Amino acid sequence: MNLKVPVVDRNAAETLALQAVAMILADENLLPRFLALTGCAGDELRARIADPNFLGAVLDFILENDETVQRLADGAGIAPETVMVARTRLPGMQVEWTP
Repeated sequence: MNLKVPVVDRNAAETLALQAVAMILADENLLPRFLALTGCAGDELRARIADPNFLGAVLDFILENDETVQRLADGAGIAPETVMVARTRLPGMQVEWTP
C-alpha cells in the first residue's frame, strides 16, 4: 500500500492550529479542559496566540483524542492524518516523527 503524506508547510500548520483554537473556544466541554491542562487564562491565551510553540501545544491537545482530531479535520476539510503532519511543522514536539 502506497499512502501519500499530505504536504503541509509552517504557515498551513499555524493556520490549522488557529482553527483548532477557534474550535476549542467554541466548545463548552473542550475549553475548560484545555485551560486546565495548559494553565492558560484568557489574557495569556490572547498573548500567546501568535507563538508557534503555543500553537504546537494546541495541536498536541487536539491529538490527544481521536474524536477531536476528526472534528478539526472535518471542520478544516482535511484528512485526519494531516493534523499530525501539521504538528511536525511547529516547534516543541516531544516525539520524533517524520512523515
